[in-house]
Order: sequence, then C-alpha cells, then structure tokens
Amino acid sequence: MANNNTGRNRVLVPEAKKALDSFKLEVANELGISNYDSVDKGNLTARENGYVGGTMVKKMIEQAQNQMK
Repeated sequence: MANNNTGRNRVLVPEAKKALDSFKLEVANELGISNYDSVDKGNLTARENGYVGGTMVKKMIEQAQNQMK
C-alpha cells in the first residue's frame, strides 16, 4: 500500500506518537466512544471522529495556555 500522506495528521516528533495515541483513547473514552482503539474508524461518523480530534486540540491549547501563565 502506497503512503498517501500529504503532510496532514503527521506526527512531527515520532517519539510522541505513543503519548498521542494514548491521549486519543483517553479523550474518546471521556466522550463516551467505547473501544475506540479497536473499532474501525471508517464505521464511525465524521462527527464522532472529528469530535475526538477537535477535543484533543482544545485540550492541548488549554494546556499550553496554562503553561504560559
């Protein structure tokens, strides 16, 4: 299978991938999406998938802002 990565959703620091995956599962669980790690993401709605990613970004921005205080 060819790598069609266009630069989006690319982990810029490969060492952070494991932490990001763990964070993604934590957020999905908080949002009530059970078994997010084992479910086929293609079977989830765009809203569900987007909600996980959007919530992750929101939390990361909040954390960065708190560190700037």
